[in-house]
Amino acid sequence: MAEKTNEVKTNGNVQISDEVIAVVSSVASMEIEGVCGMASSFSSGIAELMGKKTYSKGVKSEVIGDEVKIIVSIIVKYGCKIQDVAWRVQQNVKEAVENMTSLKVTAVDVCVVGIHNQPEKTEE
Repeated sequence: MAEKTNEVKTNGNVQISDEVIAVVSSVASMEIEGVCGMASSFSSGIAELMGKKTYSKGVKSEVIGDEVKIIVSIIVKYGCKIQDVAWRVQQNVKEAVENMTSLKVTAVDVCVVGIHNQPEKTEE
């Protein structure tokens, strides 16, 4: 009978695209109450004009080894406390990216680029 050996075989490397990290970060940001949108960059704005949906807009990420730094640009609803919204975005993005990718998030920088003020409904 052949002996069993506890041998670990490596099948190769797993690389996670910056685009994947950006999508996870964007979705995690939009889950937070008070965030009404992600700020679009010039390239994602052009892509949207051409009818292409970009799920990673408003997010930049930099992966170095097994660590990642993320910059999220959000638009906050008028009347929300910006500091609280930004802190919750940081926590949610960090947790989501670490859980889904096993990368260590070293920083989540939140840039609030706008305030969205919904007009009040007037009854006539």
